[in-house]
Amino acid sequence: MEPQPYEPQGAQAVQGAPRILVVDDDPTVAEIVAGYLDRAGYVVDRADDGPTALTRAAAHWPDLVVLDLMLPGMDGLEVCRRMRERAAVPVIMLTARGDEDDRILGLEVGADDYVTKPFSPRELVLRVESVLRRSRPAVPGTRLRAGGLTVDPVARRVTRNGTELTLTLREFDLLSFFLRHPGRAYGREDLMREVWGWDFGDLSTVTVHIRRLRGKIEDDPARPCLIRTVWGVGYRFDPTGGEAGS
Repeated sequence: MEPQPYEPQGAQAVQGAPRILVVDDDPTVAEIVAGYLDRAGYVVDRADDGPTALTRAAAHWPDLVVLDLMLPGMDGLEVCRRMRERAAVPVIMLTARGDEDDRILGLEVGADDYVTKPFSPRELVLRVESVLRRSRPAVPGTRLRAGGLTVDPVARRVTRNGTELTLTLREFDLLSFFLRHPGRAYGREDLMREVWGWDFGDLSTVTVHIRRLRGKIEDDPARPCLIRTVWGVGYRFDPTGGEAGS
């Protein structure tokens, strides 16, 4: 039987409100998350497995997906991969385990954020707002150019030596931040605050995104020349390339 869309209870969503797809096989969790998002003014769709999530996304492409990692049949990692093959939709991954490997796996396939169960629904809504805010088109301005890279903040496009790159939301924001502040070293705490907008969080999130970004913009990610490690501090963007570091 075709699952029915979430029926909001006293929804406050207005025309043009962002559409959120909530994918979780736990009906209690899904109902609570959908209810909080509905009251926050979002249009909410629900799915309880991977294939249904892909079908719903194809019918009404979401502005953001709240995606459980542990789904029956097709896990959240595969759902994320397949959605990302179509478009760079922002994804917040839910995981029932606090294991770091699970969190890193989600980030490695392109999730923009993750929340570990049990979680505060209010915190999740704040995370959704943060991710959506950063995914909105920028105010028209000058393109950023350095180190063979060109970043168009309005179109959210990045090219490297003329070839377009495919970046996730956070990778784009991270690269844009580096190009706006070349030559300055930033700690992971600084980057989490400036790029993610969080004053606290798991710093491995920054580490994973740095590694993924290096894999897309460096000639040799194992010996990065653009995003250099500053030992004891963090990372620095070197637009001249310079001598390879690690």
